Amino acid sequence: MSRHTEHDTREHLLATGERLCMHRGFTGMGLSELLKTAEVPKGSFYHYFRSKEAFGVAMLERHYASYHQRLATHFASSEGDYRDRVLNYYQETLTQFCQQGIISGCLTVKLSAEVCDLSEDMRTAMDKGASGVIALLAQALESGRNEKTLSFSGDPLTQAQVLYSLWL
Repeated sequence: MSRHTEHDTREHLLATGERLCMHRGFTGMGLSELLKTAEVPKGSFYHYFRSKEAFGVAMLERHYASYHQRLATHFASSEGDYRDRVLNYYQETLTQFCQQGIISGCLTVKLSAEVCDLSEDMRTAMDKGASGVIALLAQALESGRNEKTLSFSGDPLTQAQVLYSLWL
């Protein structure tokens, strides 16, 4: 690995860990495998993270920050009304799944199967990240209802929770 700044090394570890988790899950990803794949010495890992669980929390926070940004950007696009934006989000994801056989980058789905094995801090990070996705979806649903392109009864947050749960 080429020489990285402190931020770059930490980011490289997190990105490598996320890729490995997408294939093996968090509990299936060994620290040795992560360090070997990232070409980072063990001491460097512990410089950035106090434990594998602390690494997992940072990885989830990074993942959800990116996911929230992509989703916010998608919903804020000027293409179509909010009904179209919500439907396009799901259609794009479904198309990707049909073409690739996986929903790439969906760490939530991958780690949900092992949530009981994860630390409390990791479960909290997953819950916080999922809540952020649901909040963004609720905002889009509310905007669609306000522009009269979406019609549903009840609270947009409840509707978003249902949509999110069904989608997983």
